[in-house]
Amino acid sequence: MAVNLKGRSFLTLMDFTPEEIRYLLDLSKDLKAKKRAGIEGNALKGKNIVLLFEKTSTRTRCAFEVACVDEGGHVTFLDSNSSQFGKKESVEDSAKVFGRFYDGIEYRGYKQELVESLAKHAGVPVWNGLTDVDHPTQILADLLTIEEHIAKPLNKVKVVFCGDIRNNMSYAWMIGCAKMGMHYVAYGPAKLAEEIDKDFLEKVQAVAKETGATIEISSTPECLKNADVLYTDVWASMGEEAQIPEKVAMLTPYKVTAEMLSATENDDVIFLHCLPAFHDFETAMAKSQMELGYDIREVTDEVFRSRHSKVFDEAENRMHTIKAVIVATIS
Repeated sequence: MAVNLKGRSFLTLMDFTPEEIRYLLDLSKDLKAKKRAGIEGNALKGKNIVLLFEKTSTRTRCAFEVACVDEGGHVTFLDSNSSQFGKKESVEDSAKVFGRFYDGIEYRGYKQELVESLAKHAGVPVWNGLTDVDHPTQILADLLTIEEHIAKPLNKVKVVFCGDIRNNMSYAWMIGCAKMGMHYVAYGPAKLAEEIDKDFLEKVQAVAKETGATIEISSTPECLKNADVLYTDVWASMGEEAQIPEKVAMLTPYKVTAEMLSATENDDVIFLHCLPAFHDFETAMAKSQMELGYDIREVTDEVFRSRHSKVFDEAENRMHTIKAVIVATIS
């Protein structure tokens, strides 16, 4: 069956069928090969996109900008200090204005409801660059990276997410694994397992039932056995320093270490991380917290720099998969 995503917004993988996700992954591979071969693209010639950033980013901004320019498009970047979006002008009014100027809108910020409101009123495709509950462009990049490094189909792959299992990356992974028939384990404290949104989990389990996926929640290390992928995310972001003592105490047992890699009993297990990562003390935040007695590293430097780590391939793949999303939805 032919897949046509033109005019579609990309707010969550929940909105896409496994076949549509497969199409985006295959398109990503094609676009990556074209870029590696030095072939200049023109799929976005004459197209303009705007990037709305309420939360800062390195990979998301760079990926969208380079992806668009690679295919002949033009980009406007607006952060929270650059426009009246959501301040002197409502989201609805801003969306209608942006839709008159641009062929596509990316939003990175906080509320999922906001990106959904943009999509409702803009009249052009809207892409979710991250919200508090979802990060669909990251999952596309992760799936592409898995396919490049693991010699088995996605529906045979086991992913274990370690740490804060009710954050947006864990939720996004549940959706991705459910859609693609994968085995997902949220490995973290039992206290956090109780805080996972029950309605969300019910919806994900319903998808998993259709695709043959397995979605598990565990706080015991036995769940690591036979994992193909270990994944983690930072425990605390800038502005959340007050939560660090509690989070370090609760999440340190789930730090990704060499011992955790060994516990998978899989010599080919790979380590992935959406980045940025606290893996050493070369960042201002990690250094200052260590001086206060808190080791906020969610992964050891040994693992991060090991042969198992594919984090920089994964970071590059943000560009190729985001390019696929833009091309598929507006060209």
